[in-house]
Amino acid sequence: MHFTSEQRLDDGVIERAFTLGGIPGTLWTPESAEPAPLILMAHNNGLPKGEPRLVARARYSAACGYAVASIDAAGCGDRPRSAADEQARAELRRAMRAGEPVDDIFESFVGPLVENAAPEWRTTLDALLSLPEIGGPVGYSGWMALGVRLAAVEPRISAAGFFAGGFVPRAQREEARQVTIPLLMLLQWDDEGNPRQRALDLFDAFGSKEKTLHANAGGHTGTPWFEVEDGDRFFGRHLR
Repeated sequence: MHFTSEQRLDDGVIERAFTLGGIPGTLWTPESAEPAPLILMAHNNGLPKGEPRLVARARYSAACGYAVASIDAAGCGDRPRSAADEQARAELRRAMRAGEPVDDIFESFVGPLVENAAPEWRTTLDALLSLPEIGGPVGYSGWMALGVRLAAVEPRISAAGFFAGGFVPRAQREEARQVTIPLLMLLQWDDEGNPRQRALDLFDAFGSKEKTLHANAGGHTGTPWFEVEDGDRFFGRHLR
């Protein structure tokens, strides 16, 4: 892991950009003499680590005493896109404009994105846990499809907060039954791109004995800020 920049923000959080074998990422850490618990934070369907909503959540959590890390998935953010990536995105935009079904397009695009992203996140986790300022345990927050895969295969993740605002491939809908860690799932009741019943069925499928569903009225980007605060209280119960 190679740090390429560092700045101290006005809320006392230290923000550092890093690269790891070609993977670009950002690490936010609190000012603390003690190693901090870690939250891996990913935006839905591979949106970039610099997305303002993700950065705001990351800074808030870091100010509350957590180390928070995010990376760009292959073909997203600062990473080059392949011709296949561009074609899939163009076909998705065309189908959405035409009002055509998009599940098969999402499946062909998001499925491989999850498959490729999960190993990179596990490699990043190895590097992060070697840093003296990070002590674990580890939580996950954000992109549900990736979070389901990581929660199913990565035993170091102790708790997860999922945003039910992105497409979840069939493979991860099946893997949800293997997820047994405590989880908090956020659902926007009127999300125009995420069928409500599909999200409720997925919540029901999780194998966790402790699982909580928070549903709020509003569309895709309308998640209330207090859910960020509640999310940190959730992690406080399981990571401290």
